[in-house]
Amino acid sequence: MTKPRPFRFGLLGESVRSAADLVDTARRAEAAGYATFLMRDHFVEEPFGHQLAPLASLATAATVTKTLRVGSLVICNDYRHPAVVAKEAATLDLLSGGRVELGLGAGFSKAEYEAAGLPFDTPGVRVDRLAEALQVVKGLFAAGPFTFSGRFYTVTKLDLFPKPVQRPHPPILVGAGGKRMLSIAAREADIIGIQTAALGTGRQVPDPSGLLPEAIAEKIAWIRQEAGPRFDCIELSIVSSFVIAANRREAAERLARERQWDGVSADRVLEMPSIFIGSVDQIVEELGSRRERYGISYYVVGDRRLEAVAPIVAHLAGV
Repeated sequence: MTKPRPFRFGLLGESVRSAADLVDTARRAEAAGYATFLMRDHFVEEPFGHQLAPLASLATAATVTKTLRVGSLVICNDYRHPAVVAKEAATLDLLSGGRVELGLGAGFSKAEYEAAGLPFDTPGVRVDRLAEALQVVKGLFAAGPFTFSGRFYTVTKLDLFPKPVQRPHPPILVGAGGKRMLSIAAREADIIGIQTAALGTGRQVPDPSGLLPEAIAEKIAWIRQEAGPRFDCIELSIVSSFVIAANRREAAERLARERQWDGVSADRVLEMPSIFIGSVDQIVEELGSRRERYGISYYVVGDRRLEAVAPIVAHLAGV
């Protein structure tokens, strides 16, 4: 039987709005034992609130910490040419001493594309473009000049400088929820960020169906099937909610109301693989059982929950 991957916890810096916030949050994350500090990649306020630009923020976080890894969750492929992404990521990996984890995604926010004057292509086109971008980024990270000619990108004898410190390249995370994206991630990614939201409409909607255990199990089965022998080399990650509460059922009912999950019972909330409700000890135990069941070992939480989740991180980080 394959030994389970050690637990890792990532902190998503989605509420930082200033240099002071950023520095303080990154330092507190490192002190609390979080493995990674992560930034989203968005232009507009909805649905996550205003965000600082990811790459400059990650560079700052790396400068003021020593061991904390930094990563994107996720860089939208359509906002930058992959050659630019590769150079920025390799430079950050060099300057941070090899602490970068590069998260990439196909993009989903129609409102954001429209606000920035970018064409919002069909999901199939955006996914095709990301698949090519992954090849370009990996090729540029490798030794020597790289040439590529595809439907969307052409690179000719480009020898990237600098090369990343981590070899063969920094860990690449692909955020994926649909079957085709998960298949690409299974072939190409080191880490798969399992998406639970329904994004096909180009916006987030309060739909809990993607959070249900059968939905997550199906996604993992797709990954396993497509990855084949490399499945054991892939780290599975998910953005999660942790609620410290004495009464689990009442807290689950309250969470369902807050998220407008009409018709979802407390029992269904309590079995969702990305939601943990209870005492610290109960959650620690539940994390262990869910890792055994689903294979997910890398959990990401928003920075507003940094202190609340810290006791869980202290129990399990690296275990």
